[in-house]
Amino acid sequence: MNEIQYTVKLHAPDIEPRFRHPRIFEVFDELNAGEFMELSNDHNPKPLEYQFMMEREGTFIWEYLEEGPLLWRVAIGKK
Repeated sequence: MNEIQYTVKLHAPDIEPRFRHPRIFEVFDELNAGEFMELSNDHNPKPLEYQFMMEREGTFIWEYLEEGPLLWRVAIGKK
C-alpha cells in the first residue's frame, strides 16, 4: 500500500483527546469511495479499529503501515 495517495493525513496526538475519534470519523465520512486517509499515532489505534468495525461496518479498509513501538501508521480507506 506504499503507492497510495492520501487525501488526508492526521496525527492523532495533535487533536485534543475529547475530539480525537469524532474528528477521525468526520474526516473518514468526507472521503469518497476509493480514497484513503493516513492516521499516525503514538500508540496502537486498535480501539479505534474496533469502533470503526461497530460504527462503519463494511465501509472501510484498515491496513497497518507501521506498528510501533514509537509510531503507528494506518491507512484507512473508504470502500
